[in-house]
Amino acid sequence: MNLNKKHIISWTFFDFANSSYSAVIASVVFPVYYANTIVGNETGLGDLWWGRVISVSMASVALSSPFLGGIADYGGIRKRFLFLYTALSVAAIAGLSILDKGMILEGFALATIANIGMEGGLVFYNSFLPRVAPQEYQGRVSAWGFGVGYAGSIISLLFAIPLVRAGQFEVTWLMVATFFGLFSIPAFLFLPGDTKGEFSVVGAGIRGLRFTIGTLKEIWGKKELKKFLISYLIYEDGLNTVIVFSSIFAATTLGFEPQELIALYIIVQVTALLGSFLMAKPIDLRGPKKVVMISLLMWTSVATIAFFVQTKAQFWVLASLAGLGLGTVRAATRALYTQFIPEGKEAEYFGVYSLVGKSSAILGPLIFGLISSSLGSQRPAILSVAIFFLIGMVILKAVKGGGPNIKNGKEIFRTEFSL
Repeated sequence: MNLNKKHIISWTFFDFANSSYSAVIASVVFPVYYANTIVGNETGLGDLWWGRVISVSMASVALSSPFLGGIADYGGIRKRFLFLYTALSVAAIAGLSILDKGMILEGFALATIANIGMEGGLVFYNSFLPRVAPQEYQGRVSAWGFGVGYAGSIISLLFAIPLVRAGQFEVTWLMVATFFGLFSIPAFLFLPGDTKGEFSVVGAGIRGLRFTIGTLKEIWGKKELKKFLISYLIYEDGLNTVIVFSSIFAATTLGFEPQELIALYIIVQVTALLGSFLMAKPIDLRGPKKVVMISLLMWTSVATIAFFVQTKAQFWVLASLAGLGLGTVRAATRALYTQFIPEGKEAEYFGVYSLVGKSSAILGPLIFGLISSSLGSQRPAILSVAIFFLIGMVILKAVKGGGPNIKNGKEIFRTEFSL
């Protein structure tokens, strides 16, 4: 398989586009706006409702993603599904501009739809990785995607700063919708096109359902892959919980202002960008499993230390450290999973991967919201996240596999710069 620069660049650009949503809507500005302004978070009620948004949307994606993955394979329409899910997310993001204080259910519905569109589209986006990069480059291309995505996060947050300072939140959501839609265009133009499937959409759906059940049975029969997915289910739950509640924790417990949150997140994205590119080559050269293990050890430490943080300055330092492992753990996890995928079953297997990943965002946010609202403090809730990382790390250690994608370091060096 030869490298196609157009395919790789357009694939990474989609990460650039959707990172505006991840940064502004899912992580920094909108969670705090929804929890503190739309709902009210004096007693943890905002935490509870935001946890519900994440859990319900992720459950919807988790239930549908393996079936849609089968449809994409057998109907030959993965690119069209990527477009439809992206359009759904962009429309819902734009719809957030109608929200006002007290519109809890409307905010819940729009945010849930936006997250379904975003996360559902990633099923099809991820399934393109084995089609745009040969195995010996998949770790690096995966990391490049995350790295370019963090650049998109930084730029979109820079756009958001003057809007947030002026209190123009409705314009902020419209900016994100425009950013996401505009920079997604290269993916729709240049990624490998859909092929004429053997079946109609309905026929492909039925066949996809049948083969999805078969894929689940097939995966469950593979001992090492099964252990890896259980580990991923647990530690990704912790990671998702940190991401969706970190800004609310900073605002509610430590008193961060919206513009301070944006500046903090930009620093996190810069360190995440550095981490992604610094660890891109080691993922292939040293093996993705080793990289994931190191990242999980770091995340366990971060979640534990966060319980004791008392000042903004301490949180700045901790968040910067966390950023180094943010892109690394996910890029390495995605590269590790590709080692288990049989050729021709990319969409099906990534459908299951999404099922596990999105399922992991169901329990953690609910537990965080429940602990916060029950005890009236976010500190015990954030400490509980460390348990997810520890358990996931222990299970992953027992997984056989995840070794280097290529062992000849000199060959990597030579080919790396011929891209």
